[in-house]
Amino acid sequence: SLLSLLDIMLCLTVIPKVLAIFWFDLRSISFPACFLQMFIMNSFLTMESCTFMVMAYDRYVAICHPLRYPSIITDKFVARAVVFVIARNAFVSLPVPMLSARLRYCAGNAIKNCICTNLSVSRLSCDDITFNQLYQFVAGWTLLGSDLILIFISYSFILKVVLRIKAEGAVTKALSTCGSHFILILFFSTVLLVLVITNLARKRIPPDIPILLNILHHLIPPAL
Repeated sequence: SLLSLLDIMLCLTVIPKVLAIFWFDLRSISFPACFLQMFIMNSFLTMESCTFMVMAYDRYVAICHPLRYPSIITDKFVARAVVFVIARNAFVSLPVPMLSARLRYCAGNAIKNCICTNLSVSRLSCDDITFNQLYQFVAGWTLLGSDLILIFISYSFILKVVLRIKAEGAVTKALSTCGSHFILILFFSTVLLVLVITNLARKRIPPDIPILLNILHHLIPPAL
């Protein structure tokens, strides 16, 4: 339910404005709306990653400790997990738009993007944006990196247990409970990695490629 809510909010934050640009050439956006979009994109993306991590733990308990599942994954645990997912990522992501908002903008008011990413907006500033870039890089990779490591550890334990199962059809049944979750995580992390690589190598590739990947990243995982 949380994952569905995050996906809906991300799509409603990004896609209507993108369609307004492409269909009706409505390119303008106010500063408050731009920074709000920036905050929601940064915080909800990491919330989504954190939700995947909690779901991976849920699958780990279900397969590795099935008899203890009802006593571990309780309503209280789920409520605490939701609070943790929202609070951790909102708190760490809040400085991103705040750091961009405090900059002096004098180099123009047109960003080379159809969504208000931190780097696209801060590049219009006349101030030094090194700290902005550094904070987003460290915060982003600390949150997303730790989630991906914990997801990998969970699936390593799951695979270890599954390979020991001798009963006929039990392996297929165990893996099928993780299939859709694993495919979603794989797509989420792969597109994110490609997006980072294309941004780092932006001088060698057309500038529209990272923008297209960014939009697809907000569209395809929710569709799946």
